Amino acid sequence: MSAPAPTTSGIAQPLARYAAWRRAGDMVFLSGVIAVDPAASRIVRGYADIPDEAATLIGRTGEFSGDFKEGPILSQSWYVLDRIRLTIEAAGGQMSDVIKLVQYFKNLDHFPQYSRVRKLFFTGEPPASTVVEVSGMLPAPDILIEVEATAWLPPR
Repeated sequence: MSAPAPTTSGIAQPLARYAAWRRAGDMVFLSGVIAVDPAASRIVRGYADIPDEAATLIGRTGEFSGDFKEGPILSQSWYVLDRIRLTIEAAGGQMSDVIKLVQYFKNLDHFPQYSRVRKLFFTGEPPASTVVEVSGMLPAPDILIEVEATAWLPPR
């Protein structure tokens, strides 16, 4: 039997009529998460769209050329993984409970930057992983990455 997904501030939110996540027994399945804040109707486009501490942590240099080039993928990677973290925590788990990620990239050249950010969220054993390049993602061409997650949350 699956439990409905609660609406909680900060967690991944659907942009259409689907569940952001569902629990089925000990498993939690997250829909694909993109770097969009639906409440603010805002796409994460760079360091200015995430908290300053996160921007510094993931590599903001203050140099326009570097920040302009890497800022969008690093910021979207952080935002997406942080929404996954908040959602898993709302379900009663932690990032170490995530057993599988499927990562969709508009450009596979962004994988090394994403991987640097992912290591900050998965400090122990990493989850199983699938990486796919796609031609585009909804709702806009500015979306560079989408990540779906599966977690195992047995009763503790």
